[in-house]
Formats: sequence, structure tokens, C-alpha cells
Amino acid sequence: MNTQLDAPRHVVATAADAETVLRRLAREGWTARPGFALPDPAWDVAGAHLVLHGRIGDDDTDTVRLAVLAAARGAGVVAVCDAESPAGRALIDDLGRIGQVHRGVDGADPVERLIPEQRALLDRLAAGDTIAAAAAAEFLSLRTANRRIAEARALFGVRTTREAVLAYLRQRQPD
Repeated sequence: MNTQLDAPRHVVATAADAETVLRRLAREGWTARPGFALPDPAWDVAGAHLVLHGRIGDDDTDTVRLAVLAAARGAGVVAVCDAESPAGRALIDDLGRIGQVHRGVDGADPVERLIPEQRALLDRLAAGDTIAAAAAAEFLSLRTANRRIAEARALFGVRTTREAVLAYLRQRQPD
């Protein structure tokens, strides 16, 4: 079984986004380490659950090579860079040859992964409703509403409902 496919590969725009991804990965058992160079002489480092992170400049092809090599060896990668820069495009292309590359905080856009009930609940919570009022308005039991909100918190990689609502508001597409 190839464990490299399970290693996370994220390209994010800001250090704050990288911190959010790294916190989520830490909760999933990954060990974060700054920089993209691997000191371990063994080729396959997937078993170490190591995720390397750092910033990549717009024309920093040397760091791109290090990040891609680390990903090829089974390490996770969280890179902060401009995805439209030459280095960012090269990084995404090269990492894409290894496996799925997640652009953004939670791999795919978490808002796209929300089910309609979660979107409706988060919209109502953002408008000031309580969970109980939002559940009643959406014809859900309070228990179901709480489960849907808990799933949304997990998607956004946050701990509180308030943080989930704020993340939802930041990331959703304007209507």
C-alpha cells in the first residue's frame, strides 16, 4: 500500500491559513516542522507522519524542489505562496503529479463540502439565531442541528460554533 497518497499537500495564501491547516493536521496526529529539508536519510518518511511547512517566494525554485522532494518521500507539505507566481504554479503542478493538492485552508473549499442543512444553519446563526431557533426554522431536531454544526466545525477545523460561523462567513462566496 502506498502511504504517500495519504500525506497532506496544501498550498495556502497566508501564514494564518497555514496555521489553521497545521492545527488541524496536529489534531490528526501529524508532527509539524518548519522548512522543507528532510534530515532523515531513509527515503520513505511517510510513517513518521511529518508535515513540513514554510513560505515559498515568487521565484524560489530551490525551495519548490525541496518541498516536492519531501512530498515524494511521503512527508506532508503546507506551503505559503502565491499560487499564481511562477514558483506557485510550478509547486502545484509538481505536487499534483504526486497526488491531490489542496488549495486553501481545508484542502478543498469547506463551504463547497457543506450540505444544504449545514449552510442553512450557519446562515441563520450568522444572522443571530440560536441553534435551537435555527433548528426549528429549518424543521430539524435540536440534536440533528447540533450534529450538523459539529460536522461543520470539523470541516472548518475549528473548535467552537462561533469560529465555524466566522470561518463560514469569511470563506463563502458572495451572493
